[in-house]
Amino acid sequence: MLTQPLLDKLVQLRLPAFRDGLQEQERNPQYAQLSFEERLALLVDLECTRRHDRRIHNRIRAAGFPQPASIEDLDMTTARGLERRFVLELAHCAWITSHLNLLVLGPTGSGKTFVAAALGLAACRSDHSVRYYRTSRLLYQLAQSHSDGSYPALLASLDKIDLIILDDWMRDPLTPAETRDLLEIFDDRFGHSSTLVASQVPVADWFTRLPDPTLADSLLDRIIHNAHRINLKGDSQRKKRAASSMPST
Repeated sequence: MLTQPLLDKLVQLRLPAFRDGLQEQERNPQYAQLSFEERLALLVDLECTRRHDRRIHNRIRAAGFPQPASIEDLDMTTARGLERRFVLELAHCAWITSHLNLLVLGPTGSGKTFVAAALGLAACRSDHSVRYYRTSRLLYQLAQSHSDGSYPALLASLDKIDLIILDDWMRDPLTPAETRDLLEIFDDRFGHSSTLVASQVPVADWFTRLPDPTLADSLLDRIIHNAHRINLKGDSQRKKRAASSMPST
């Protein structure tokens, strides 16, 4: 019989799955046919699996994705500009391990956010830390951090994230202060972490939306030249979803 002190100690040791598995082994007589080593291995595997699942769940929750999206749900037809082999290769996350960037480009409604969130989820499943930001909201957070003195701490926290997703990139022209803040982030991350940038603005137009040519060269050099690209095409995905949801008459 299992004693309560033993079960309590397993909780104190933060082994809840081990504890649950041990109780299940006691209830089920079929486990008696296994050796001690086999039963112990099952308990260790259960604890490891439970911890892994919990860690991935926490990573997904912390990422802050704006909508549920996964690689399995992507419409990878040629007309959309998505090459299946390339997307599946990106989903294996070697580009993140290699500290490269990814640009997801396309017109309004083409599904950039969905693609970004799907690849972000794939990164979480591969045990990478991920954060999703609309660029305007991150810029606001950076501006606020200057006011309250938390700017260094915010930069340090961003530097530790394996993949940052910046959506609606360059939607609005940047101020010199915003450009400097973004340059600080990309300076810190260059060569040891990855950024996914989603934008409806063509890369060729980014330079003109930055206020200072020197800052523009420095910032874009850290984003573009070590980045893969996805160029989305086709009709607005929002219009398609709205049309499919309309009742037929």
